[in-house]
Amino acid sequence: MRGQMMDQPLLISSLLDHAERYHSDTEIVSRSIEGPIHRYTWGDAARRARQLANALTDLGVVEGETVGTLAWNGYRHLEAYYAVSGMGAICHTVNPRLFAEQIAYIVNHGEDVVLMFDLTFLAMVEQLAPTLNTVRHFVLMTDRDHMPRETSIDNLLCYEDLVRRSSDRYEWPVLNENAASSLCYTSGTTGNPKGVLYSHRSTVLHAFASSLPDSLHISAEGCVLPVVPMFHVNAWGLPYSCAMNGAKLVLPGAKMDGISLYELIENEHVTLAAGVPTVWLMLLQHCERNHLKMHSLKRVIVGGSAAPESMIDQLAEHGAELRQLWGMTELSPCGTTSTPKFKHRASDAQTLRQLHTRQGRAIFGVDLRIVDDMGRPLPHDGVAFGNLQVRGPWVLSQYFRRERDSAHTEDGWFNTGDVVTVDKDGYMKITDRTKDVIKSGGEWISSIELENILVGHPAVAEAAAIGVPHPKWDERPLMVVVLKPGQTATRDELLDFYKGKIASWWTPNDIVFVAELPHTATGKLQKMKLRELFADYKWSD
Repeated sequence: MRGQMMDQPLLISSLLDHAERYHSDTEIVSRSIEGPIHRYTWGDAARRARQLANALTDLGVVEGETVGTLAWNGYRHLEAYYAVSGMGAICHTVNPRLFAEQIAYIVNHGEDVVLMFDLTFLAMVEQLAPTLNTVRHFVLMTDRDHMPRETSIDNLLCYEDLVRRSSDRYEWPVLNENAASSLCYTSGTTGNPKGVLYSHRSTVLHAFASSLPDSLHISAEGCVLPVVPMFHVNAWGLPYSCAMNGAKLVLPGAKMDGISLYELIENEHVTLAAGVPTVWLMLLQHCERNHLKMHSLKRVIVGGSAAPESMIDQLAEHGAELRQLWGMTELSPCGTTSTPKFKHRASDAQTLRQLHTRQGRAIFGVDLRIVDDMGRPLPHDGVAFGNLQVRGPWVLSQYFRRERDSAHTEDGWFNTGDVVTVDKDGYMKITDRTKDVIKSGGEWISSIELENILVGHPAVAEAAAIGVPHPKWDERPLMVVVLKPGQTATRDELLDFYKGKIASWWTPNDIVFVAELPHTATGKLQKMKLRELFADYKWSD
C-alpha cells in the first residue's frame, strides 16, 4: 500500500519561490565587479531570475542544454544559478582559475551553448572564444555602461540588456526531480578535470541536510558570507540553503582579501562565513596586525583542507566557533561536520578542542566506512585507519560522460582518496590523502598532522609536509614553510616545536623556507608540485 501524500518533485526553482514568498524583503548584498556595493532582496532576485529565464529562452536555450558561467560570487551569478536550472537547463559553473586549456576543455566537454562571464574574464574569453566549439552566445555579465567599446567576440551580449527587456512573467516548468540541474568539474592535478552532474533532487536534499543545526546551521536569523567561490561545488550549496531558510546572503565578488572580508563582516553583521583555511588565515592576520575585532561572527565553516588547531583559538578570541566541514565535489559537497553531541556538554576544553580538530560526524544522508587496501572493512574505533568510502543520495554514481570506473566499488561505494580514522561516536579524522601519506620505514606518517602542528608556531603562516625519498627509510618528511611577514624562525627552532606533540620518529628531517606555497584553483596545497620541486632533495644526515 502506498502512502497518500502529495507527489511534488524536489526542484531548485521551488527554493527561490519559497524565498520570494516568505522572505521577500531579506537582503542580498554583493560587492559588484564594477566596484560599488549592490543591494537588493530575495524578491528582487526571484523576479530577475524569471527575466533571465525568458531571455535565455529567447536565445534558443532549451531543456537539457548547458549554460556555462565564468563568474565570481555576485548577484548576477546567483540569478543564473536559479534561472538556468529552473528552466530545465544545466548550470555549468566553470572555474576561471584553471589553465586556459583546461577551461576550453571543460566548456567543450560540457557542450555549453551559452557562456556568461564577468568583466574580469573578458580578455580570457576573447582568447578562448575561437576554441569553444559549442557556444552560440557570449554574455558579458555587466550593464551597458561597462560594455567594451571594442572586442574580438562577435555579437557580444550585455546581461543587463537581456534582463531589462525580458518579462518577469515566467512559469517554472514542473521537471522530473532527477533531471540534471548543474555541472561542476573537479580541480584535479592529473589528467583532464572530471565532471560531476547534480540533479534537482540531490541539490534540494543536500540543502535540507546542510541547513541542519549539526551541519552548517543555516537560519532566517543568520547572515551568511560564502567566501568559497560559486564556481566551486556551488559555493558548498549555500546559495540554495540560504534561499531555503531565508537567510541574508552576502557575496564578496572578486575581493577575498583580509581587508575586504573584514569590511563586509563588520558592515553587514555577518554571523556565518564559509571558506578554505587560507582565507581565514589572511583575515586573522589582518585583524592581528591592525588590532581589530570581529563582533557579529558566530561561526566559521572551514573546508577544503584541515584547519590548524591554532585557528580554533584565534577565532574564539573573536567570539566565533570554528566548525570543520569535510566534503568533495563528488558529494555536492557536504559529508561531515565537527559538532559535539549532548554527551559532550560537560566535557573539558581539551576534549571539545579535539572534537573540533576532527572532520566530524556524517550528516544524515551520508554513510561512510573505512577499508584496508584489500577492501576489507575496518573497525570504527578511532585507532584503525584506512581508505574512506561513502555513499548517499547526493554522492555521484559516475562521472559525467564517463563509464563507471575505479572510483566506485562493486557494491556501490565511492572511494574518496582520503585516509581516515573513525571513532566509536562516529567522528572522522583525516590523517592524509592516499597520495600524500608519507611512508617511512614501512609505517605511515600523517602529513596533515605535521602541518597543523607547525602552523601553530607564532612565526609560521603556512606549512606543507611532503615525503622525500630517503636512502634508508624509503621516505622522510620535509617541511616547506612560509613565515608570517616580519617574523623569523630557524630550522632548529621549528623542529624543536614538535617535541612532545608527536612520536619522535615522526619528526621531520628538515625545514625549507619559501616565499609562497603553490595552491590549486580552490585554495588547496599542491603537494604534487612540491614533490616535483624537491624530488632531488639531498638529506644532510
